[in-house]
Amino acid sequence: MAVPKVVGIETEFGIMQRGSEEWNPVSASSLLINSYVRSMSRHVVHQNSPVAWDFVDENPGADARDELSEDSSPPAVETHLVNAVLTNGARYYVDHAHPELSTPECRDALSVVLYDRAAELILIDSMAAATASLPPGEELIIYKDNSDRKGNAYGCHENYLLDRAIPFGQIITAATAHFVTRQIFTGSGKVGTEWPDHSVDYQITQRAEHFEEPVGLETTLKRPIVNTRDEPHSDSKKYRRLHVITGDANMSQVATFLKVGTSAIIFAMLEDEMFDRSIEFRKPVEAMHKVSHDLSLSVPLELADGRKMTALELQWDLFEQATRWKQERGLEAVGEECGDKVLTRWQQILHGLETDPSSLSNQIDWIAKRRILEGFIDRHSCDWSDQRLKALDLQYHDLRPSKSLAARAGLERIVDDVDAKLAMTEPPRDTRAYFRGKCLQNFSEDVVAANWDSIVFDVGDEPLRRVPMLEPLRGTADHVEGILDQCTSAAELLERLAG
Repeated sequence: MAVPKVVGIETEFGIMQRGSEEWNPVSASSLLINSYVRSMSRHVVHQNSPVAWDFVDENPGADARDELSEDSSPPAVETHLVNAVLTNGARYYVDHAHPELSTPECRDALSVVLYDRAAELILIDSMAAATASLPPGEELIIYKDNSDRKGNAYGCHENYLLDRAIPFGQIITAATAHFVTRQIFTGSGKVGTEWPDHSVDYQITQRAEHFEEPVGLETTLKRPIVNTRDEPHSDSKKYRRLHVITGDANMSQVATFLKVGTSAIIFAMLEDEMFDRSIEFRKPVEAMHKVSHDLSLSVPLELADGRKMTALELQWDLFEQATRWKQERGLEAVGEECGDKVLTRWQQILHGLETDPSSLSNQIDWIAKRRILEGFIDRHSCDWSDQRLKALDLQYHDLRPSKSLAARAGLERIVDDVDAKLAMTEPPRDTRAYFRGKCLQNFSEDVVAANWDSIVFDVGDEPLRRVPMLEPLRGTADHVEGILDQCTSAAELLERLAG
């Protein structure tokens, strides 16, 4: 049986300090996060002080292939930068030169969408809090995108809980088949190209052109389609965490829902031995680039066995496999209700892409953005070389509600903002994030640090106590809500847990 697909998203956001000629992105990112954390400490009940991230288990150099080539360069762990744990179980931190927010662990794709929207609202509040501390005329602006249009890309990473027993080679096959072709509904669209000596008016994704290898450990150089980082943040004998770096950051909630939901299904199918492992590309990186440039969705991709299939045809094949998997095994691994919604929406989106892509302009980012840009071209009698289009491209991802073009695109919402505002401070009830978030709410003065799989307490009269959380589906409301409600101090909680 497939293990439950606990999932999450880590989003690096673009940042700009308007009105300042000598601003520094690291300092600006630190100001952004610190301003929000200070604001929350003043206004959220029980949040007495910020809790820092515990780096004890960070090991980005661990490779799932049990090997590390001489020219590999795993990212360094930047322990000196701002790194806070939030009461909803999320992590909010500075990564290189970007603010980054990782959602708490979520039990299904719909929960990911909820906490991804909560992340957007956190960034919006952060902008307001930080800008209030800047000199008049200066403003911090955040973009939920993936490219500075100058050759630099930053990520929106996904994470999936997998069974450690599955050979990594099989994971590579399934992941590559899906990641290369799911771009047709996960892409957020991009004007032009950053490749020298290439001419591209508009393409489906912002990320595809920045990938150079089929498989590898890196995330910032020689980016691979399948990343081999082996940090399970859980019981390493039972699980692995597949760290996915190929996806665009989506403004569309439908796109985020499908990005995570379809991928979770693919990996559950693989674990249940119901994935067709004959689907392999002859040249995966080339195929990925072709899909992003193919607005017609008609360019055939060559498979290793000589067959040719378009990205749309291959996605239909994966959908049909998923339908058979549901009939034979059920959807428990991805959540019954959520899994049904993913399959229904997956079919509807593929049908729309096949018959009339423009009909999906309220659901798919690259189509919504293209409609806006083509409208501008028609009104101003210009072409795709007009530099104003690149400015509009960026404005689509502006998180300021009054400036965002995505906010005006009529994108369908599948989570309510009332629920998302609650999720800014409240953790999911059905993963271990519940225990982490509630401990921060109730006992933050006694929490020294926290990370994904443990919390460190200091109750004063004894050595620091680390509470392990190696099971992602332990520490849920069902498991610990009663204990947490009964305990009036961290010391009492630790005593109860020990008993």
